[in-house]
Amino acid sequence: MGGFATALMQYPFLQNALIAGLLAAVACGLAGTFVVLKKISFVTGGISHAVLGGVGVAVFLGYSPFAGALACALLFTVVLGLVNKRARQHEDTLIGALWAIGMSVGILFLYLTPGHQADLMSYLFGSILMVPRGSLYRLAALDAAVLITVFIFFRQFIALSFDEEHARVRGLPRTMLYIVLLGVVALTVVVLMQVVGLILVIALLTLPAATATLFSRSPVAIIGWATLIGAVSTFAGIYGSFTLDIPAGPAMVLVAGALYLAGLLLRTFGRGA
Repeated sequence: MGGFATALMQYPFLQNALIAGLLAAVACGLAGTFVVLKKISFVTGGISHAVLGGVGVAVFLGYSPFAGALACALLFTVVLGLVNKRARQHEDTLIGALWAIGMSVGILFLYLTPGHQADLMSYLFGSILMVPRGSLYRLAALDAAVLITVFIFFRQFIALSFDEEHARVRGLPRTMLYIVLLGVVALTVVVLMQVVGLILVIALLTLPAATATLFSRSPVAIIGWATLIGAVSTFAGIYGSFTLDIPAGPAMVLVAGALYLAGLLLRTFGRGA
């Protein structure tokens, strides 16, 4: 640990990675809590994989992949929200279709873009150790957008997550709230794209929050614990990547998965005792 601490003081890329990991943990704690409570992990997976289409098209046209990912993610949320209202029975089919189409379009356009084929792996599995300082400002802005949105709509999101029928009786605009909630998820996906990649986004979004729900029923407490667990996972992944020369994204997810399994075992045997 001493060598890592020394390197952290010396190398800006490690400092950037740690800041990016902490920003990702905040977004995961906020958005991941509602993903788990409302049981929309499959929707989250669809958004994260479809985003690659926006990345590929943006790179091919000479635009920022960050902008392409954000535009695609937000477009996907609106489409899903409208389909959920008018033809809910077709939502899973649409998610699966957009999942496959988005991945295929992204891979195709990145392949057709000279010099960008190698970038595919970084988009799929993340490259947190390569995050430049400028990207941290964008990640912080997205974090702020997620935080403000959750703060404004917190009670409505809780009602939508726990009892959608009660939300309807109360006259809450369910379709609008669902689209806004998916928008929060979409922003978080874009935050996590550089940290763990689009393939592993769903894991880091769900595992910390799922672990927190094992020991708490309060949404506020779940958000706090999920953020802390996400921070521990990202730090451990960065540390493992630096010291063991392994990919940071998968290392983060493995730590988050291990914490979830440990929590599950602790809760199970604790009850048995």
